[in-house]
Amino acid sequence: MERREPPRSRVEATYKAREVEGFLDLYFFRPIGFRLAQFFERLKMAPANVTFFAGLFGVIAGHLYYYRDLRINIVGMAFQVCANALDNADGQLARLTHRESREGRIIDSIADHLGFVSVYVHLTLRYLFEGSSPAVCLLAIGAGLSHALQGAAADYYRSTYLYFANNEAQIGLDSVSGLRSDYGELSWRSKPWNKFLLALYLNFTRQQELLSPHLQRLRGMVGQLFHGEIPSWLRTRYRNLAGPMLKWWGLLMTNTRMLVLFALLFIGQPIYYFWFELVPLNLLFIYLIIRQEKLAEPLQEVAATWRDSA
Repeated sequence: MERREPPRSRVEATYKAREVEGFLDLYFFRPIGFRLAQFFERLKMAPANVTFFAGLFGVIAGHLYYYRDLRINIVGMAFQVCANALDNADGQLARLTHRESREGRIIDSIADHLGFVSVYVHLTLRYLFEGSSPAVCLLAIGAGLSHALQGAAADYYRSTYLYFANNEAQIGLDSVSGLRSDYGELSWRSKPWNKFLLALYLNFTRQQELLSPHLQRLRGMVGQLFHGEIPSWLRTRYRNLAGPMLKWWGLLMTNTRMLVLFALLFIGQPIYYFWFELVPLNLLFIYLIIRQEKLAEPLQEVAATWRDSA
């Protein structure tokens, strides 16, 4: 029997889904984000404007980590918490006002990346101007690239979970093939900004799909068999198999990095943040990719069996 979801409150209606929300998001950032979203709704502010301020706060936070002064660093932490709250608020505002769009998701992703680029750049400069070896630049680049891949994969697998387990979220999962078609229809002359954004998003989605070949085949097979209407038995099976991994994917999202960075700033050793990205988070990332791909293989076999018996 298919599981029935209880009625959701108005604030919960602005979540992607409770299963994919982290503890800190559920009990801190989402409630604050909802209040901010209501405030911005009264001001008739567009979600993209909120995203701009989230990105600005994140960039300022990164700059304040450049200084070897804990008081200034704490101000940076406050800015980063505000950036995260606004990052929650823009998506909640979009869902609250029914203004969700692919362009909004792309701009939100760019703002997130700019904030963390500022963190990496300013931490690197902090150590270079203190006389550290130029090798710190390689360390920062490796950590930044790891961050980008981990974040892309975590976002994709959470979106895929929603695709399979929650029918209402299926429209939010794009594919490279579909994006290529949309990209070809845009002109650099008439819509350069839209085409530029879609080019970035196409590259981002390509990275996600390269990391998950078995999951891509499963999604393609399910799309052909069920035409976007995932049957309840498949939703239940996917939820049971993939659900336990969501909390581990959540460790690769923003909150974990933020808390570890704050702790390292308090002890005056933010250099270890780069190592945190490169070693424990990459090990977790590789483990989760392997687990997720193994999960997709038996589901492909089940779908193929259903197809053959239909």
